[in-house]
Amino acid sequence: MSNSMNTFINQKRVILSVSMIILLLIGSVILPTSLVSATNLKSDNGASWRIHDTVRPSLDTGSFRTVSESPIHGFGNIFVRVSSTPEPLFNDQMMRGFGLTYDGIDTFETTQAVDLGGVHITREIKMDRSESWTRFFDSFTNTTDETVVVEVSFGGALGYGTGDEHGAIQTTSDGDKVITPADEWTIAATPKDDERPVGVVIGTPAPFEGALTKVGNQERNPFETPYVTEGHESNFYGYIHTLTIEPGESESLARFLLVGDTQGLTAIPSTEEKLDNLATEPDFTGLTTEEIYSLENWDITTLPEYNPDTFSESITLDYPEPPTKEEFYTTSNYDVVNKTIAELQTDMEVGVTTSEEITRAYLDRIAAYDNGQFGFNAFITVAENAIEQAKAADEARSNGQTGSLLGIPIAIKDIFDTKDMPNTGGSLALKDWQPATDAHQVNLLREAGAVIIGKTNLSEFAFSGSQSDSGFGQVWNALYPSKTSYGSSGGSSVSVALSMTAAALGSQTGVSLYAPANGASITMFRGTDGMASVHGVMPLNWGQDYAGPMARTVTDLAYLLNATTGTDAKDMLTEEADEHRPADWTVSLDKSALQGKRIGYIPSSFVSGFANDGTGQAVMDHFTDLEAAGATMVEMPDPPSRPDSVKGDKTEEGWARYIELHSSFPFAKGSDILKDENVLPYNHEDEDATRMTSEEVDAWLNYRTEYKERIKQWMDDNNVDAIVYAGFLSDMYNNDSSIYQLSADRGTGVLTSNVGLPTVLVPVGTNPHGYSISMQLVGRAWDDANILGMGYALEQQANGQQFTSFAPALEVMATDNPDPEDPDTGNPDTEDPDTDNPDTDNPDPDNPGTDTPEANTELTLGEQMVVVANQTYTITGTKAKITMPADLPEGSKVTIIKEDATDHDGLEVAGEVLNVTFEFPEGSTPPTNGYTLTLGYNQGADTEQLAIYYFNETSNEWEHKGGEVNEEEETITLDVPHFSSYGVFVEIEETTPTEDESGTTDDETDSNNDQSTNENEQDDENTNETNNTTNNDKSNHNLPNTATSVFNWLMIGAITIATGIVLLIVRRRKVNM
Repeated sequence: MSNSMNTFINQKRVILSVSMIILLLIGSVILPTSLVSATNLKSDNGASWRIHDTVRPSLDTGSFRTVSESPIHGFGNIFVRVSSTPEPLFNDQMMRGFGLTYDGIDTFETTQAVDLGGVHITREIKMDRSESWTRFFDSFTNTTDETVVVEVSFGGALGYGTGDEHGAIQTTSDGDKVITPADEWTIAATPKDDERPVGVVIGTPAPFEGALTKVGNQERNPFETPYVTEGHESNFYGYIHTLTIEPGESESLARFLLVGDTQGLTAIPSTEEKLDNLATEPDFTGLTTEEIYSLENWDITTLPEYNPDTFSESITLDYPEPPTKEEFYTTSNYDVVNKTIAELQTDMEVGVTTSEEITRAYLDRIAAYDNGQFGFNAFITVAENAIEQAKAADEARSNGQTGSLLGIPIAIKDIFDTKDMPNTGGSLALKDWQPATDAHQVNLLREAGAVIIGKTNLSEFAFSGSQSDSGFGQVWNALYPSKTSYGSSGGSSVSVALSMTAAALGSQTGVSLYAPANGASITMFRGTDGMASVHGVMPLNWGQDYAGPMARTVTDLAYLLNATTGTDAKDMLTEEADEHRPADWTVSLDKSALQGKRIGYIPSSFVSGFANDGTGQAVMDHFTDLEAAGATMVEMPDPPSRPDSVKGDKTEEGWARYIELHSSFPFAKGSDILKDENVLPYNHEDEDATRMTSEEVDAWLNYRTEYKERIKQWMDDNNVDAIVYAGFLSDMYNNDSSIYQLSADRGTGVLTSNVGLPTVLVPVGTNPHGYSISMQLVGRAWDDANILGMGYALEQQANGQQFTSFAPALEVMATDNPDPEDPDTGNPDTEDPDTDNPDTDNPDPDNPGTDTPEANTELTLGEQMVVVANQTYTITGTKAKITMPADLPEGSKVTIIKEDATDHDGLEVAGEVLNVTFEFPEGSTPPTNGYTLTLGYNQGADTEQLAIYYFNETSNEWEHKGGEVNEEEETITLDVPHFSSYGVFVEIEETTPTEDESGTTDDETDSNNDQSTNENEQDDENTNETNNTTNNDKSNHNLPNTATSVFNWLMIGAITIATGIVLLIVRRRKVNM
């Protein structure tokens, strides 16, 4: 074949290849991102690796949630300790917030370093699919002026217990089963025949100077807790290396994680061979020469990349900078940390403080501690009108109104309907769902004068009791910030424990009140079925779901129960509530409530099924508190069996009842929600479900009634007043696992949710390893008030509540001109609450804005421009203004286009119409607070009919939003939660509003807005508002120039395919010639 022919064919190959690459890129734009599972990678041996990167639920640790057919359950994380002074707040904790982003091939790159005490940390994670290993390249750069010693523990959990799930060391590189610095690699495996052994390549062994330092327990502080070789805790591996880094220099560590074939222990020889090869010839493909030279756990001189002429022991790597640290402080003079409702109310009554000042303090703490790389992620939505609510409460007090909840901020699990905030259920499938009315209990709280401060995070649709993992991120434990918060009410419990709110509402179908409360060392109350209404609460299991309070003390629970319990005509399950509900729950709060009581216990319920850390016994040791309060302990036989199960889908029945309340709900059935691409991938289901028949409903309610009777008879036969159970039976575990055993052992068999009995949980102290423990007291049906009283008596005796040290009181800082209408004025959103010294870091305490460069306050139409938080901008050539929220990420950009909208469906254009799109920095969290928009209106416009409207691109309709008219400036102003197209119109003829059952038309829903950067485990969501695509517009609304037409992309893709096919045919013909 001639050279010219070869050239021709090669050109065609290149063109065809480029065409196909373009097509793939187009496809990646067109396809819904959740259909592409970027974080679930598959190696050639069939193993599925699910990594924690920025994709929702956005743990961003770089560890593996699971690897299929293996004992890996949260492995590959790093805990870091630095010797920096002052000691950083999150020293010794799991590192997170790297902005790990998948390149679409085999590598996850850090997009923002993590700053721990001036040491900047990055991770690069690379997979070799053919050999089924992953390489972790972790770099540490000392940006301080002092030498810093850095200890790094790499590892996690490789199983649990001591039986079939025990991931024990089977061999090491020197042939024994003990991990020492002399080892290059280790292999752990369970005895199960169908699981994969797991190998870890550590690096060059001792006597090499950079060899492994020691092995710790990665589920406890690995730097203080040595690894043990036997028992449950021998599943928890922490491979520790120690670095000494000079100022301005970088040092790195590289480890490999490998999984073998699904042949159990028989796969160990082949796994050994692969590990030997990796240890002898480590694959550092993709690393630069400088990165390889920075490695401290490998003998560089033995590597082929080593060149003595270019080698330098002093390396400074290039890396993405960490987010700029913002000083966090409060503008409230009142300290809310660890305050109870009772204390807050007393201080307001005597004039020490006001609801506004209390609410401001909580909002400042949310801004400081809930966001950024080490944020706890307790809230999904913060109420934009929180300060307004607080002012109303203060005014009511000044007019003589009283009440135990008047002016008290309360957080609400994002599963309760709220008329002024979305109700997402923790899912991006419902990110814009805005009910028109409050859930019954929320309405009762408002009537009591409470301030509804925000909506808290949860496990999506309350599915999990082990974690609170939602489409908006995953919640971290308030007391032990590398641990799970538990679910599903984790955001509610954490918000209380961190003093971000005074109390919260949660819900429980199985463990979802008591598990998070135990994890946060607070109290909770689950009443008898029907004691409190679930009207307006998203369901999980109708008839078993319970919505109830979480608070710092039992006294605070009583205040909440006074407001939220009782018969609700809209909830058939509450029919008997008023008959059994006390007139005042606080009457039950008697220190002698346990005097003479007989408290039953089942010894086996305090024994863990797999852990041997002494937690169950530690709880039993607190029986002395019950006895000291006057109770007698009674050993009980096993409880009676449950009635025969009944048929019917309780979940679908609950959704049917919920959806019937909302004519505008975006799904026809509950099962349809789980088909949505925005649901977390491991919650996604494609099956249809059918609600229960009336006969099945009756049978289900009869089942629960009979079960209550059986337990009552059992308690009567043993002459006991209550039964005591532990909260947990084990330590608390890291937040990056996926199985319930590695959250905590909750297998107590507590008779609460499955029966529907009143239960109070009370903190009583700590277990031998320092984790919070609690007791649950369970009573007969409708004995709620007595059970609450017993809980109070136990609380007074035990005094066992634990408090967090990871959210200290904020420095009080006055502002020159605070804006009381803006809940975040003067307190910028904290990108990283890991401030080394929050009390002294501000260089100019009298001027918090000293280091902030002066911003350009004028925006040019059609140009993308950088904007900053808390700044008001004018738009050239218009009367328009936009005030940015306090938590706007640094580096955010905005583009504003003036649209030529026309009259539409009874609306006449009466002023400016703008399309506003934001682009947020990759890996950042878009603002949770709203914007303020001002638009100019036409001279002579009817100000009585004038309003700002929002264009809903799903319905192709302009939706009325309202606004405040300023006739002097001829402008109208509105607080908006997000941006797309807004315009000023007047109504020229009556239109038919979209109403739900309440008839409300002020629906804040924006079904096309995506404010969240949280992403699912399949792939990134289109998080920037500039990425929104539009439907074919059938109205006269002009689409913004920045909108992307899916049709155009499809046409390009089709043309590209056709071009590729033609070129392929031409190529084949030319070859045949």
